[in-house]
Amino acid sequence: MGEFFAAALGFPVVVLSILLVVVVAYWLLVAFGAADADWVELDIGGVPATVGLSLLVVLSWFACLVGAVLLTPSTLLGAGVLAGSLVVGLVLTRLVMAPLKRLFPSDPPASRLDFVGRPCVIRTGRVTQTFGQAEVTAADGSSALVQVRQAGQDPLRAGSEALIFDYDADGEFFWVAPIWAGPTHTLGDH
Repeated sequence: MGEFFAAALGFPVVVLSILLVVVVAYWLLVAFGAADADWVELDIGGVPATVGLSLLVVLSWFACLVGAVLLTPSTLLGAGVLAGSLVVGLVLTRLVMAPLKRLFPSDPPASRLDFVGRPCVIRTGRVTQTFGQAEVTAADGSSALVQVRQAGQDPLRAGSEALIFDYDADGEFFWVAPIWAGPTHTLGDH
């Protein structure tokens, strides 16, 4: 056990041992709720930066430890072992992160609530409290035909525009209200 600590605390491994202590302390704080797991907003290959950097440090530390034990490097060779272990750690991190991407989806799944607040075009002859359909365009440019209802008696007819303002999950329809352009005035009108 003494040889392990001598190698882990000797040059070049000690450089990565310090980073390893920081990584372990960080994940312990996350485990106890004292830190947020997403403190870095970057992602590395589809995986949050905190996970990617942690993997890089752990894998580089292990590669450096193996290199230091096998080669018992001098100062110059130790710098080479450190650089080589970082390259090995980077390559292994990229390999490990590929299957981890599936655990971190990049976009939340589409939801019907995404349509709330969007304009729509009425496609049925009328919209009542119990009947109606409209076409709405999603943020990605795709369109959908949805069931709509209105609380009032406004004349919502085919081709008129309305605003989706709520979703009724029980009835699986959207509440809409007409979009009124209002009166138009020119400079000559008083």
